[in-house]
Amino acid sequence: MTSSSFVFPRDFAWGVATAAYQIEGAWNKDGKGESIWDRFTHTPGKIIDGTTGDIACDYYHRYPEDIRMMRDLGIKHYRWSMAWSRVLPEGRGKVNTMGLDYYDRLVDELCAANIESFVTLYHWDLPQALQEIGGWENQDVGKYFADYSAMMVKRLGDRVKFWTTFNEPWVISNLGFRTGEMAPGFRDEKLCLQVIHNLLLAHGRSVQAIRAADSSAKTGIVLLLFPTHPASNAQADRDAAEFSWQKENSWFLDPLFKGHYPEQVWDKYAQLVPSVAAGDMSLICQNLDFLGVNFYFRSVMSADGKIEKIPGADYTDMGWEIHAPALRQLLVRISKDYRLPPIYITENGAAFPDRLESDGTVHDQKRWGYVRDHLLEAFSAIQEGVDLRGYFLWSLMDNFEWAFGESKRFGIVYTDYETLKRYPKDSAAWYARVIRRNGLDSI
Repeated sequence: MTSSSFVFPRDFAWGVATAAYQIEGAWNKDGKGESIWDRFTHTPGKIIDGTTGDIACDYYHRYPEDIRMMRDLGIKHYRWSMAWSRVLPEGRGKVNTMGLDYYDRLVDELCAANIESFVTLYHWDLPQALQEIGGWENQDVGKYFADYSAMMVKRLGDRVKFWTTFNEPWVISNLGFRTGEMAPGFRDEKLCLQVIHNLLLAHGRSVQAIRAADSSAKTGIVLLLFPTHPASNAQADRDAAEFSWQKENSWFLDPLFKGHYPEQVWDKYAQLVPSVAAGDMSLICQNLDFLGVNFYFRSVMSADGKIEKIPGADYTDMGWEIHAPALRQLLVRISKDYRLPPIYITENGAAFPDRLESDGTVHDQKRWGYVRDHLLEAFSAIQEGVDLRGYFLWSLMDNFEWAFGESKRFGIVYTDYETLKRYPKDSAAWYARVIRRNGLDSI
């Protein structure tokens, strides 16, 4: 096929994504307060390789060169998060002016490079001081989050128009409060469900606060979504897959876009369901300017549970099945099931065990092949009527991969953690060509 077959809409936003704790480092510099991830990574046994985000990519000090690198690659949109505890060390109260000034300089640098910011207000790093008063179990924390949201929009809203409240409330709740593999490390399903509700309330309060601070701001939320496919055509498998969809995806989508939790799952949870007060659902169900979708994998379900290994499938270094068609199916389904605002793919990418060659190159064909296949599916979704406005590749550079530490590499730029030098991989040059062409030149 010719390149014209895969040209995306004219104003399609091509970008990359990062998160503060994964790249910034400077965990206790210039007045920054401790976060739950600082505490978690400093607890022996929590991180697979024993590393922390204390230095990470040292982006806090090196952001000018990283922004120049983005500019040189032709990247025009950048999704990044700010550390709440860098600007409000206690999560509320006294403001750390050095932290605010840092994000001011960062935004100015991005503007000078003609790169538009999509800012995430919360990418998992709750100030530890707020965890001490109950964290997301305490609904007052959601009110402090709204105050923090308003403060950042007032400071940066003249240069930043796109604001995301939360990144992946599914992960915050399920991995932080149900399985305990991420900060703050609890294992309590009832608490997990209450935290989900409290996060959604905090989202609603944040949206209201952002709009009160700047009526022109574009506001949304980012959800990790994954289609659930039946292992066979057997009715029992199809029922299991649909219930899993409702439990993992509709549990977030329904409150946000329909104003209620899915009834089937609510009934199944029985006494575990969260406490919901009058007015909660209308607060959660705010009109949004965009929905961010993070996509990495599908789930395959049988009546006996999730199928962990699919015969003949390829997997990333994270152990996640590679199945690009699921992205198109996901986008089409949610667009049919809900009245959605415009959609952005806010994360998509793959970890592979990259090798830095002696000449400074990294040949990562599997990564750009993964991205290419997913972009083809995104293109098909647009052809089917999905209002998809942009794609943010995860990630700009190798970084601290949460509980996996520095052992997993998602970047299109290789990070040498000994020297902190950056090396663009083959995938970076490939993605730069995609951006220049506003599409794909061939399958």
